[in-house]
Amino acid sequence: MKILLIGSGGREHSIALKLKESPRLLKLYIAPGNAGTAEIGTNIPISDSNIEELLNFALNEEIDLTIVGPEAPLVAGITDLFEQNNLKIVGPDKAGAQLEGSKKWAKDMMKSCGIPTAGYENFDSLEPAKEYLTKNNTYPIVIKADGLAAGKGVIIAQNETEAFDALDICFTKKQFGDAGSNIVIEDFLTGEEASILAFTDGKVIVPMVSAQDHKTVYDGDKGPNTGGMGAYSPAPIVTDKLSKKVYQNVFLPLLKGFKDAGITYKGIVYAGLMIENGEPYVIEFNARFGDPETQVVLPRLKTDLIDIFEAIADQRLDQINIEWKSDAAVCVILAAGGYPGSYEKGKEITGLELYETNPNIIPIHAGTKKTDANKIVTNGGRVLGVVSLNPDLQTSINEAYKAINNINFENKYFRTDIGAKALRHE
Repeated sequence: MKILLIGSGGREHSIALKLKESPRLLKLYIAPGNAGTAEIGTNIPISDSNIEELLNFALNEEIDLTIVGPEAPLVAGITDLFEQNNLKIVGPDKAGAQLEGSKKWAKDMMKSCGIPTAGYENFDSLEPAKEYLTKNNTYPIVIKADGLAAGKGVIIAQNETEAFDALDICFTKKQFGDAGSNIVIEDFLTGEEASILAFTDGKVIVPMVSAQDHKTVYDGDKGPNTGGMGAYSPAPIVTDKLSKKVYQNVFLPLLKGFKDAGITYKGIVYAGLMIENGEPYVIEFNARFGDPETQVVLPRLKTDLIDIFEAIADQRLDQINIEWKSDAAVCVILAAGGYPGSYEKGKEITGLELYETNPNIIPIHAGTKKTDANKIVTNGGRVLGVVSLNPDLQTSINEAYKAINNINFENKYFRTDIGAKALRHE
C-alpha cells in the first residue's frame, strides 16, 4: 500500500516504524516528518495544517491510505475533505474531533453519556468566571482553555490569586488566542494518572494496552507541564478489573454517544484517566495517538498496524484480532535545555548510530532535522525519545538510561525518574 502519514513528532516516527514492519507497505510518505522518518520513508515538505495541499498530494500520488498523527488537521476537517474526495483516511471527522478541539464539547459529551469525570462549569467571559471561583472557594482547581493550545492550555490553580491570574491569561491577555475565549473550570481530581488508547471504527471500540505519561518537566512531577517527558507501558495501576471498568464505563458510553449524535468516529480515542480507589475518572479525551504514549504502546503491538488502520477505514475492525507482546516498554524524552520555555535549535546530536542494530533500544526522533552536511541536529523542545523494550520494566528502565548516556547534544535534559511509580506498584 502507498501510505501518507501526517505529522512531524515522536508519535509519527513511532507510527512509521511500526508501519515499516508490515509486508504490505509499498511506499511511505511523511508530511512533513523529521530526521527519523526520513530514514523510513520519504519526507514531504507540506505542513500538517495545510490540508488542501495534503489533499492534492494524496490525489496526485494515488495514496491508498492516509493516517493523521496530530490533532490540528483533524479539528480543521481533513478527514471530511479526504472522504469527500474518496480517499481512505484514519482519523475522526470534524464533528468527532471536537472531542479534543473543544473542552466544553467534550465535557458536555461526558456528562450526557454518564462518563465519570470531574464536576465543571463553562464560561465565556471574565466576571462570571471570577464570581464562580469566589463562590466555590475550593482549591486546587483546574482552569482549561476550551480550544487547542499545544498542551499548554491547562492551569492548576492552588488559590484564588493563581485562579484569577489564569482567568486574566485567558480572557485579558489572550495568551491562548481564540482557544482561550471560552474556558472550562473543573474540580481537581486526586489519585494517579494513566492513559488508555483505543482503536475504533465507529461500530466497535478496542482498547490498547495501558501506559502512563510524565507531564511535568522535573523529577517528582514538579515544575510546569510539558508535552510529556516520558512514559511506560504497561501501567501496573491499570489492573484487569480496572481495564474492564474503563471499557464498560468510558469507551462503550462514548461510542454510544457518538452514534446518538450521528457521528461516525473512525480513528483513535485517547482517554487520560485519574485512578482513585480503583475507580477511573476521565481527565480528558484526545482524538489521536498520545505522545509519548505511542512510543511505548506501539512497540508492544504484534498485529500488522496496516491491517488495523485499513479495518478502521473500512469499518470492519471487528474482524481483526489485535494481539500484544507481554514485554514492558519505557520511553525517556531528551529535551533541549530550557524546555518548555525558550531553547536553542541546531545542536548536533551524536551517538544515535550505536543503536541502529539494537532491537531493544529504539531512538525516536521528534524535534530533529538533517542538515545539508548530513548531520542530525536539534529542531524542537522535545528532541528525542529513547525507548527500551524488554521482558520486564526494571530492565527496560535500566537499558533506557544506559542508552541516554551515549546519546548527546549540547544542554541535553531529561527526567531521571521515568517508571519509578510503576516500580512502587510492583
